[in-house]
Amino acid sequence: MTRFEQRRQRLRKQLKLAKQASFLVTNLVNVGYLSGFSGSSGWLIVGADHDRMISDTRYSTQLSEECPELECEIRTAKETQLQTLARVVKSSRYTALQYEVDSLSKAAYDQLSTSVEGVEFVSTSKVVETLRAVKDATEIELIRKSIKINQRVFEVIRNQLRPEQTELEVAYALENQMRLFGASGVAFAPAVAAGARSALPHAKPTDQQVGSSPFLLIDWGTKFQGYASDLTRIIATAKVPTKYRKIYDVVLAAQNAAIAAIRPGATFQQVDSAARSVIENAGYAKFFGHGLGHGFGLEIHENPFLSPISQGELVPGMVVTVEPGIYLPSFGGVRIEDDVLVTQNGGELLSDLPRELDACLAPFV
Repeated sequence: MTRFEQRRQRLRKQLKLAKQASFLVTNLVNVGYLSGFSGSSGWLIVGADHDRMISDTRYSTQLSEECPELECEIRTAKETQLQTLARVVKSSRYTALQYEVDSLSKAAYDQLSTSVEGVEFVSTSKVVETLRAVKDATEIELIRKSIKINQRVFEVIRNQLRPEQTELEVAYALENQMRLFGASGVAFAPAVAAGARSALPHAKPTDQQVGSSPFLLIDWGTKFQGYASDLTRIIATAKVPTKYRKIYDVVLAAQNAAIAAIRPGATFQQVDSAARSVIENAGYAKFFGHGLGHGFGLEIHENPFLSPISQGELVPGMVVTVEPGIYLPSFGGVRIEDDVLVTQNGGELLSDLPRELDACLAPFV
């Protein structure tokens, strides 16, 4: 049994618990997760005793290569995806079909429900995403490799950094180096921000030179065989002000507290609170407005989410970022971000780039 068949079996168990027989998957990331299909057009029906992919003639050969065990319904240009789906649902005589309300549009639902009689369409949310939150051994290994590439990329870029380089030039160099090291591309557009611009949590790179300020924030992520990594570091490009070093130390202490709190059974809110309380006690509560971290894998932001309002508990196999920050407008910001795997006994720090400010210097300092 392939890992994709195993994943569909896990979904079938969820369907059985919900007393539902069949599930329509329209979110393309979820389709790929459950089938291995990497094309841009495909819906998957996971049934009690058989599964069926709906796609078009462009992907006939690709489907036979990537999903040889799946029954496929291939439409031509004379039929829309919804029309093909309606035909399949009618011929299969489903009595009920769960669907992803976060993915299937209201217009598509209306068209489908009116064209197929006698079938109950049951809306669901984040069913497959919940399964995806717990990574299997293959996924964890791919994430490890993605992180390894991501770290190598950073070291190369840091060692080649020049004060006259712009934020944009650094961002482009990051993307290029990822591909040179075997990545399929970026997990997200890198954030490169010098000086006061580092107070923008998702700063877009500009023509500002990195040597214009004593500190530079870089938030970057690699995609390797579909799986993401996500790290943030501060590079000292000169002697940093005492005020900046103070907030850096607070953020690092907050991150250490959160990493120590990661273990099976810990709630998402507890881990967030471990970091947030450190920042609050230091007097910077209003300057840390986002959640502590998030899961990642096939997408850069996916379940679980570590925040003051998130519900749920950590379980072994979850992989999360831990990224507390303090952002002082018109002065600058600090964010330190690392990736952690929830193990049977606690948390494993997957990234091992130095986190101390004095260990992350530009070569010209």
